[in-house]
Amino acid sequence: MARFEMASPEMAAAGQDASGDVLFQLGMMYATGRDVDYDLIAAHKWFNLAVQRGKSEAAQYRQEIALELSHAEVAEAQRAAREWMRLH
Repeated sequence: MARFEMASPEMAAAGQDASGDVLFQLGMMYATGRDVDYDLIAAHKWFNLAVQRGKSEAAQYRQEIALELSHAEVAEAQRAAREWMRLH
């Protein structure tokens, strides 16, 4: 039987051109728990990156999520976004 491993959504985004649309979809996945664990910090990170890559509608989602997070959690998401940008 053949064995293969599915890449994580993050790995898939890193392997692509990481367009605003791709990053927005990652944000939606984490915001809803679709195919990944529900994680608003990760969702905020991906929406933040999507805005930076030109997906302006992600700003509204990022803002709504920020209202549900503590200041420390928003800072964590922002650090994660900066780190992702540094590496990609």
